[in-house]
Amino acid sequence: MYNFEFENPSSIAEAVAALAEEEAQALGGGQTLIPTLKQRLAMPSKLVSLAGIAEMKGVSIADGMLTIGGGATHAEVAAEACPPLAALAGQIGDPAVRNRGTIGGSLANNDPAADYPAAMLALKSTIVTNNREIAGDDYFQGLFETALEEGEIITSVRCEIPEGANYQKFVQPASRFALVGVFVAKYADGVRVGVTGASEEGAFRWDEAEVALNSNFSAAALEGLALDAEGMMADIHGSKAYRAHLVGVLTKRAVSAV
Repeated sequence: MYNFEFENPSSIAEAVAALAEEEAQALGGGQTLIPTLKQRLAMPSKLVSLAGIAEMKGVSIADGMLTIGGGATHAEVAAEACPPLAALAGQIGDPAVRNRGTIGGSLANNDPAADYPAAMLALKSTIVTNNREIAGDDYFQGLFETALEEGEIITSVRCEIPEGANYQKFVQPASRFALVGVFVAKYADGVRVGVTGASEEGAFRWDEAEVALNSNFSAAALEGLALDAEGMMADIHGSKAYRAHLVGVLTKRAVSAV
């Protein structure tokens, strides 16, 4: 590690002011940032902790809407969110990660194999920052890329609670990240399918599956549908074709489980 300044603001306004300083970096749960600092892949001169900001805490459900503070840990989401999202959060990492990592930090980092992006795309989400509200469909912009601007903080996340939903994840056993993850959500006005861990472009909605499921919400409606392997990620854990195949398999499982 190296020397840096550390600030622990108690309000969003204080955090925003601290982050306006040159080379300042926000620190959520630190599950990605701290290892990055240890390897000196990032070397901010100041860390601004978001852990002590009470207005960024909590999980609540009211009027068909789920609201999660940006500083809520995965463990809190797993304990207090609506069942489909709670089940997703309960699969993230291990207990140590779930009790330190936050939903805001995860979404800000936008790892291509993270779980939350699939849910945010499927659950008609809104990402709320200190400056504005960003529709989930507009938020994810590629691998580790988001619509967030410099110094912008995710203060909360809002999701519309669906009639039914399910998340299916093919776990990479060493990291507990998703080799592929699919979140299916059924609403009165249509079905949404969010996919993570598969594409070179990051999380995405599978439009063809949504069209098929809007006509017939059953696994049988997906027969014959297949993603083009071109554009899928490939690594030592799975080829492009393998990931494309997994998306189809997991989508069918999620639909059957709703």
